[in-house]
Amino acid sequence: MDQGSIARILRQVSGGEDEIQQLQKALLDYLDENTETDASLVFSRKFYIAQWFRDTTMETEKAIKSQKDEDSSEGTHHAKDVETTGQIMHRAESRKTFLRSIIKTAPSQFSTLKMNSDTVDYEDACLIVRYLASMRSFAQSFDIYLTQ
Repeated sequence: MDQGSIARILRQVSGGEDEIQQLQKALLDYLDENTETDASLVFSRKFYIAQWFRDTTMETEKAIKSQKDEDSSEGTHHAKDVETTGQIMHRAESRKTFLRSIIKTAPSQFSTLKMNSDTVDYEDACLIVRYLASMRSFAQSFDIYLTQ
């Protein structure tokens, strides 16, 4: 991955969100800007929103399950684990709120949410997609699958 380009995109995208959320917004804005030239981008945009919402939900469920497993196996409650789970829950809720706000936005309001059209081009969009895909659990455990 080209970390320099990712850092440049993050600097260009405004917002106080976390890194993943900024990249998601940049990609969604790029897809929205180009829907007039390629109708399939409307489907892509909806697919990414749905997939990210699902990933966030799964991440939350895994955090809750892992905390329950640790609590039952050790019998004690660790403040560090609670803090980590709390942070995951907070981040998940902020991502879900962001995605809900994108879903609820009417097509006529997209122009008010758009950033400068020169912020993300096709190559940057491809890089963002690869970067976000590499953050998914399957991509992170791909070596284990190959080894098995």
